Amino acid sequence: MLRSVRAERRTTSARPAALLGGRLPLVAAAVVVAGMTAACGPSAEPVGSAASAGAQASPAARPAEAAATASAAVSATSSALPSASVAVSASVAASASVSASGSSPSPSRTGKGSGPGSGSGSGSGGATGTSSKPAPTTAAPGPARVPGPGYDSSADARAQIDAALRAAKSDGRMVLLDFGANWCGNCKAADKVFAQPRTSAILGESYHLVKIDIGGDSSANSALLRAYSPSGGTYRMPVLVVVSPSGTTRTDTHVTGNPPLTAEGIDSFLRAWAP
Repeated sequence: MLRSVRAERRTTSARPAALLGGRLPLVAAAVVVAGMTAACGPSAEPVGSAASAGAQASPAARPAEAAATASAAVSATSSALPSASVAVSASVAASASVSASGSSPSPSRTGKGSGPGSGSGSGSGGATGTSSKPAPTTAAPGPARVPGPGYDSSADARAQIDAALRAAKSDGRMVLLDFGANWCGNCKAADKVFAQPRTSAILGESYHLVKIDIGGDSSANSALLRAYSPSGGTYRMPVLVVVSPSGTTRTDTHVTGNPPLTAEGIDSFLRAWAP
């Protein structure tokens, strides 16, 4: 009878030890899971997925919550094992402390940075300075108008010369004065050459041509001839006078003689006195 009671007591005292030996691996596994959860941080979840209240908590609070959850699980397990609860609670607390202290703080963001992504630059893409505009280009002046054949006896020759001189000051061309008459054969021959494309192009590029009638009774036009060709005597028409933009006579065919009234002769004369 005494032997059976002692055997029963031995069996009863061995059960807690066997129960402790069987549950300690579970407790250790819970501690490891809690430590890994705290160290690794929250797992990423798809946007819009339904998450529990614990998953929606901020990353900073999750290590503490994981430690608390593990501690609660260990406490519930170790309630039947008073002798192991103290050691397990200490292990959980140590694991939670290490996980909380081992997490690397997120870098602070300031308004001004020194790296490529800083927002201190101005303009699009952080470029500094202002965009430079291209300098306006000045278009080359078009060819000057070349008058047709003949001489207009009613024209105000003085006003025409003044207008040509103003234009020459603006574009740098020379002024060519053509003194002649409508009944003059040589003047008609010169008009035909002036109308040819090559000669007309030279005139339009380098001269402002003014045709002045001296075949009539215009004393004003005769005075202009003497002003720009003051050598006097008998004039042989056409008298061609090249005048600079400042109004100074550069050449006078009344003195030098007319060039041949051909395309080659007149073209050579025009090129020789072009600006």
